[in-house]
Amino acid sequence: MGARRRVAVLVVAIVAVVLAVVVSLSFGSRPVSVAQIVDGIASWLRGETAADIGAIAVQSRVPRTVLALLAGAALALAGALMQAITRNPLADPGILGVNTGAALAVVIGIAFLGTSSALGYLGLALVGAFVTAFFVYFVGSVGPGGTTPIKLALAGAATTAALSSLVAAILLPRQAVMDEFRYWQIGNVGRADWETMGIVVPVIAVGVVIALLCATSLNALALGDDVAVGLGVHVGRIRLVAAVAGVTLCAAVTAVAGPIGFVGLMVPHAVRLLVGSDQRWLLPLSALGGAVLLTLSDTIGRVIGAPGEVEAGIITAFLGAPVLIAIARRTRLRGM
Repeated sequence: MGARRRVAVLVVAIVAVVLAVVVSLSFGSRPVSVAQIVDGIASWLRGETAADIGAIAVQSRVPRTVLALLAGAALALAGALMQAITRNPLADPGILGVNTGAALAVVIGIAFLGTSSALGYLGLALVGAFVTAFFVYFVGSVGPGGTTPIKLALAGAATTAALSSLVAAILLPRQAVMDEFRYWQIGNVGRADWETMGIVVPVIAVGVVIALLCATSLNALALGDDVAVGLGVHVGRIRLVAAVAGVTLCAAVTAVAGPIGFVGLMVPHAVRLLVGSDQRWLLPLSALGGAVLLTLSDTIGRVIGAPGEVEAGIITAFLGAPVLIAIARRTRLRGM
């Protein structure tokens, strides 16, 4: 893959992010004009409330747009990491159960422990995500042949189904607060606020930095463990560090947006088709692609659900299901 093409893809991705932001601020239950976007953002930067109702709508959309960008980038980056360290084309925070494990921990905290703070959500999500990741890896490594992509995918799917049932069992008897809990069952960015993001953004930033620092070693890992060791890479250490970064990114997003699936599955595959498997390009471009995908998914949900909204997690699942089927068919055919 030529460097010129990769640079072109990078430029297109950056432009796409800008356009996604403009679309997110423009459309919703009430469309606004470019002038109202400028007025709303200018007033927001000055710390003032805009006078025009359209500009006020823009100001209300700024936090959720920022969260959609951050969450999409983190989930896509986590998916790329998981695919790299497991060499599994089906690896994704949702399919491997990490998102659902984090959501279950948060739901348990809300229902039984009285947790209500963003810091409490983050701590519970981290515990749930890491416990689930360890469990899925353990189950996927049991039996002859050790850990294989198919065994990991099956273990993740079974774990996701079991944990989703537990989430539903906790939610159903609590009809009075069903709207509050539904947020942790589907995934949405509509409840974004600056205080919450101020807590999770540093965690996401650390995860992103660690992920990008792992890129060169992950390239060596793709050549096989023996070759990677010959190149001076500590295979076990790099897998552990990359896994911790990926799970941390998933947990941070789940703590503020609930379990949003398929972003980490779709985006790395699309980017890989465009720029190849060089992790130095794949990881940052996946982050940009994930930001675009989730931001547009949130906007689509607001438009088609007006005057309410359809959760972004439903839109990404609707878009991601055909991709999952296509990947599964291709993987099966290769194995025959």
